[in-house]
Amino acid sequence: MKIKISLLSLLFISTSLVAQEIITPEKAVSLALEHNYGIKVAKSNVEIAKNNASILNSGYLPTVTGNAGASITKQDSEGELASGETRIANGAETRSYNASINLNYTLFDGFGRAYDYKQLKETKNLTELQARETIENTILQLFSVYYSVAEQEENTQAIKQTLEISKERLVRAQYQFNYGQSTKLEVLNAEVDVNNDSINVMNSKQELINFKRDLNLVLGNSLTTDFSIDTNITFNTLLDKEALLEKAKQYNTSLLQLNKNIEINKLVVKSEKSAYLPSIGLTGSYGWNESTNNSPLAFTLQNTNSGVSGGLNLTWNLFDGGSTITNVKNAKINLEIQNTQKEELLITLERDFNNAWDDYQNKLNIYRLQETNIETSQNNFDRTQEKFKLGQATSIEFRQAQINLLNAELTRNQAKYSAKLAELALLKISGDILNTSF
Repeated sequence: MKIKISLLSLLFISTSLVAQEIITPEKAVSLALEHNYGIKVAKSNVEIAKNNASILNSGYLPTVTGNAGASITKQDSEGELASGETRIANGAETRSYNASINLNYTLFDGFGRAYDYKQLKETKNLTELQARETIENTILQLFSVYYSVAEQEENTQAIKQTLEISKERLVRAQYQFNYGQSTKLEVLNAEVDVNNDSINVMNSKQELINFKRDLNLVLGNSLTTDFSIDTNITFNTLLDKEALLEKAKQYNTSLLQLNKNIEINKLVVKSEKSAYLPSIGLTGSYGWNESTNNSPLAFTLQNTNSGVSGGLNLTWNLFDGGSTITNVKNAKINLEIQNTQKEELLITLERDFNNAWDDYQNKLNIYRLQETNIETSQNNFDRTQEKFKLGQATSIEFRQAQINLLNAELTRNQAKYSAKLAELALLKISGDILNTSF
């Protein structure tokens, strides 16, 4: 019987381990890249931009159209011949058929087509940068939630340990009261602390569930079973400030997008100027026409024509009321605005980088101090616990040491994940978040 119980226990534990999937940072990033809704939309926008930048949307290819038609008419007519004879045709039927293929091709349009095509390609590159920014923001959002889950898991474990210690204290107080070594007040105090700790555990578990739901939303609802988070964290302590700042000036996504917009606007200026030049077009067609007429007044009963035609045309807008001049001026002004925005962005970027660097260093130092504080709080609790067991410390002193240890653990957990998020924010500003190991 004992063997059967052990086997059932092992089976239950094995099932629990299978259900409790461990989500590592690398796996979380992989799931987000595949399932996150915002990233899916960004990738679709890139596909649209690629389609727009293809030769099929460039204006370099000719247009070919086909036309066909048919008509039937019936009419009464009366005519007088040269001989004086009068002829009458009642219900004379005339049928006509036509078909043609027409070709139009722009040979030259003042280089506007070339600049527009280059704009489409640069717009495609800009869309890719926008998608990259979406991915970077999503990764930062992902880890903000991911580390909230990790912190809450560690907090829940710490609160559970506090509850277990409070339960042991309640059992001890009950024994001491039963043997007349303490008062009922000690038992009641212990019961109150157990109840409070139990409530804290319940609240912490519920917060953990909520954070897990938030994480699953960022992951595109790709997790169908319960999961746990890898709480191991390593910090990149070898970051070089000057090297990172140079990276930010070269690879920051916002700056790269602004540079791309400047390139596009330069092409816009050239495209607007192309309206000053003439355009030359080539036209060609092949047509077939046939008509039949059974009227006695007709000279021919059937007539068929077919043939090829072609030609060149030149169009030169000598004056369009000044709209081209206005468009060129406005395009140049927009270019100046974007150059001004770039100067401002460079200053803002350096400020944001310095703030992020100082924030990271500060939070990393706080975390290290909290690690030391944990050791102090643990030693204080261990000594107070020994004194409490020997009757040299009151229950109030024991409880205070217990709370101090718990608060130290919770504060340490918060400091650890805040420091890691500060590191990721710094790497994002530097344009290096996608190249780092999580």
